[in-house]
Amino acid sequence: MRYQIYEYFSVFVMSLLFVYGLTPFVIKFASRINFVDKPEARKIHQTAVPLMGGLSVFIGFFLLCIYDVVITSTRTMDRGMVGYLTGSVLIVLIGLLDDKYGMKPLIKLIGQILVSMIFILSNYNVTELFMMFGSVYITLPLLVLWMVGLMNALNFLDNMDGIITGMAAILGLGFFIFSLINTTIANMEAMALIALISLSFSGALLGFLPFNFNPAKIFLGDAGSMFIGYFLSSMGILMAHYAKIKNNDKWFFLLPVLLLSYAIFDIALVSVTRKRDGRNIMQGGKDHSTHRIHTVLGSAKVTAVMIYLINIIIVLTTIVVFKIQSRQLLIITTGLFAIIFVVFGIKLDQVPIVIPHNQKKNTG
Repeated sequence: MRYQIYEYFSVFVMSLLFVYGLTPFVIKFASRINFVDKPEARKIHQTAVPLMGGLSVFIGFFLLCIYDVVITSTRTMDRGMVGYLTGSVLIVLIGLLDDKYGMKPLIKLIGQILVSMIFILSNYNVTELFMMFGSVYITLPLLVLWMVGLMNALNFLDNMDGIITGMAAILGLGFFIFSLINTTIANMEAMALIALISLSFSGALLGFLPFNFNPAKIFLGDAGSMFIGYFLSSMGILMAHYAKIKNNDKWFFLLPVLLLSYAIFDIALVSVTRKRDGRNIMQGGKDHSTHRIHTVLGSAKVTAVMIYLINIIIVLTTIVVFKIQSRQLLIITTGLFAIIFVVFGIKLDQVPIVIPHNQKKNTG
């Protein structure tokens, strides 16, 4: 046990320090090759900002994942791990290409679906997929929708300095805590690996956060936000799988929905309000929950801290609900959070927003 604590601590610290040390070099490199995000109507920053932060976070995460496997003789680079890392590499490459050259939404969507399929099919066989929701033809589309939806949700939510960097680090620690309290003799190795991967992820993000917090010196870009969405959605699937096994109850598939409820809330708020107002759902804009909270609070820093606190509450609630192992409590809590977010969304909908030209109705 003492060795395991040391292993967890060392992985987290190494990931944090590596990305903290790497990021200044990435900032200089991105500036030199003009890999920057230029200001425009739907964005808050007023000057060009380097746009390769996602690569810095990913390099730290990827190297520590390799380290997580090799430091213990009982772990191997098996099919599931290879598929997981392959998917992460591909989503970062897709994001980098989109950041640099722009990418048609359909091409990006195809890439996201491909990456999702790689993760799912490398970690689950046909029998396991059948057992989740009664049919492969139901389970596979649902899992792909979950992953693609969250990749886009986090991509959309990456609209203010430090928001999803800190938020995702908190959620990563949530997955780590889940792995600790879900550990049994039968799943010890699997939970230890999930714990290490989650700590590698959170450490990398916390090492990046000082450079991404307001005023940001570097942005995550689509490469970073979609990678974060990939990590959270894939870990959510694993969480649902092991929570269901622990309780022998498919209702525990709701657990990651509860844990990731803020990201789901934000994309739902944006989609509903834009659809209602006849605006383009896929175009970027200043109408996210974070923009509206910022308008009320008047501070990007305070807005970020508020989002962090909301997600800390969500993580702690999710862990308590899982620890109690009550189906009724899980359903009630998820429903209660849904009601809270609906009320919160109605309140935020009353906050004035800036509508960029590319989102305005065509009145011609």
